[in-house]
Amino acid sequence: QNMEVIMRKHIKNNVSWVGKIDWELQEFHGSDYTINNGSSQNAYLIEEEKTVLIDTVWKPHSSEFIDNLESEIDLNTIDFIVCNHGEVDHSGSLPALMEKIPNTPIYCTENAVKSLVGQYHHPEWNFKTVKTGDSVDIGNGKSLVFVEMRMLHWPDSMATYMTGDNILFSNDAFGQHFAVEELWADKADQCRLWEEALKYYANILNPFSQLVKAKVEEIQKLNLPIDIIATSHGAIWRENPMQIVEKYYEWSQAYQEDQITIVYDTMWDGTKKLAHKIAEEIAKQSPDTRVKIFNISKTNKNDIMTEVFKSKAIAVGSPTVGNSVLSSVAGWLDFLRELKFKNKKAAVFGTYGWSGESTKVLREELTKYGFSVVEPEIKCNWNPEESDFNKAEALVSALLV
Repeated sequence: QNMEVIMRKHIKNNVSWVGKIDWELQEFHGSDYTINNGSSQNAYLIEEEKTVLIDTVWKPHSSEFIDNLESEIDLNTIDFIVCNHGEVDHSGSLPALMEKIPNTPIYCTENAVKSLVGQYHHPEWNFKTVKTGDSVDIGNGKSLVFVEMRMLHWPDSMATYMTGDNILFSNDAFGQHFAVEELWADKADQCRLWEEALKYYANILNPFSQLVKAKVEEIQKLNLPIDIIATSHGAIWRENPMQIVEKYYEWSQAYQEDQITIVYDTMWDGTKKLAHKIAEEIAKQSPDTRVKIFNISKTNKNDIMTEVFKSKAIAVGSPTVGNSVLSSVAGWLDFLRELKFKNKKAAVFGTYGWSGESTKVLREELTKYGFSVVEPEIKCNWNPEESDFNKAEALVSALLV
């Protein structure tokens, strides 16, 4: 009996998923993005009159990917490959695949050629460059239409729309790092799905929010019928697929909820005590406001940034160390700078023994990064006492105005 594992999962008509669900993945972009619930690299196979492969998977899974693909089809029947984005999680299996089918055309943007040649050093590959509005006929009355998605989140990114079946292969837009065996968003744990989608937006796409807004408006103006949004990571949207597009539109406009996030690190717990006092004071002055507290050294930075994204204001604290802030706080602030949050307030606090520069450094950095920093602060010499805790009232009042 043939015990061969069939790798494909049916998407619609002649379209199959041929990717990799990676339950054990724990980090991404090096160690820059933590993964709490697995992820997937989604690749797709279209078998109309023309056979088309859309994207591949990451190099660690390339032999598994190619073996699986070969068990499904004769690789020589692939008419062309679409490379929506050159980043290695999508293109990592290309070198091994191209060894087997070297002359196969690769449809991608001009920037993707630079990216793929720069990474894999194969300028001889048969690149076919495309731009927004270009299309290619795949037979049976269907075609693939290409839409550039520059800076969502690389300059080379694009999406591919399949007419007839109304599928948008959206690449990194609208995805999540989230393993879903059943593939479909409507089958996933909804709470976790939206948490992961929000985390993905906050940590990867937020710096490009103005471009997201413009691109969503462009997609809406095209008035394309979209039945499925087939993402490159995580769950695929089929029930009201535009719900994630509408969420991106909302998230792209300096999104905030009634939440304040307190972020700090501490040496001997003095700054920690101030953080907890500020939290108590927020709950007292504004009982409906959600409050979250995170120690930078004990909580993952991506999970903290997801909460910052949701917040209307933050309070950041550090003791003074070496005339500055703790290095953990300095590193976290640099990541905060990268994410380009808009229209949020901030407050600063910290303890010191001798020289006391930490609140000044925090104030300067947060102001530089676009936060509106309130005047009241808590700067406390040695361990806080009643008179220091009492300063929380003015700080919180200013944050809540």
